[in-house]
Amino acid sequence: MTALLELENVTLRFGGVTAVNKVSFSVEEGEVFALVGPNGAGKSTVFNLVSRFYDPAEGDIRFAGESILKRQPHEMAGLGIARTFQNIELFDHATVLQNLLVGRHRHRRGNLLTETLFTPFVRREERRHREAVEKVIDFLDLQPYREKYIAGLPYGVRKVVEMGRALAIEPRLLLLDEPASGLSVEETQDVAFWIEDIKTQMGITVLMVEHDMHLVASVSDRVLALADGKMLALGTPKEVQTHPKVVEAYIGSTDPMAGAKVRAAV
Repeated sequence: MTALLELENVTLRFGGVTAVNKVSFSVEEGEVFALVGPNGAGKSTVFNLVSRFYDPAEGDIRFAGESILKRQPHEMAGLGIARTFQNIELFDHATVLQNLLVGRHRHRRGNLLTETLFTPFVRREERRHREAVEKVIDFLDLQPYREKYIAGLPYGVRKVVEMGRALAIEPRLLLLDEPASGLSVEETQDVAFWIEDIKTQMGITVLMVEHDMHLVASVSDRVLALADGKMLALGTPKEVQTHPKVVEAYIGSTDPMAGAKVRAAV
């Protein structure tokens, strides 16, 4: 497999605090890769580094073989990187359809003049973008909410809409920041199915931050555990859950019998 995303000895400091300390890993094309760890482990900070919200003090971040350290956050979508957020970032007073169409900005090819004149080219482009968004709506079962405003939707539906907007970008790499946070058991099961289909049907590589280890274990090919900004373990979900350093980080014990408690707790 080919590495789509690579982090090499990445370090980030906030004043005297080292939030990420010499973290190195690669995400292979076509896999689901999860970042796990206790609160404050540095998981979302890694996401913000990949999204170019932060500049590392040391190390390199490469996407499709090229360093992205000189790129700006607004350029990530154009490269093929899309993300969701822990705190939902949608336009509350726009409809689901309108929010998803925002995700098509990467693919717009018109200019001010053609948009103003609404030329046949622009009309064809509008149809193309609408068709792409309708596919996402069908994929995520959002048909009942198509014309509803975000402000009036349940939290779980809004989480799905945010995932849909990211998918509308047609990314090569999808960053999911705690996709199951605040969801019911049934909604989390739906997320698991969608992540699997995003990988197998859409061919999109997924990098995910998640606390729900049941979800992580069911969809992830590999997992990296972090604590205090440092790497603890990298491997399959089972290997990471039972790793002594991961057990200690979660429940403060090096007792090998505590592995079962970790699986239950995280």
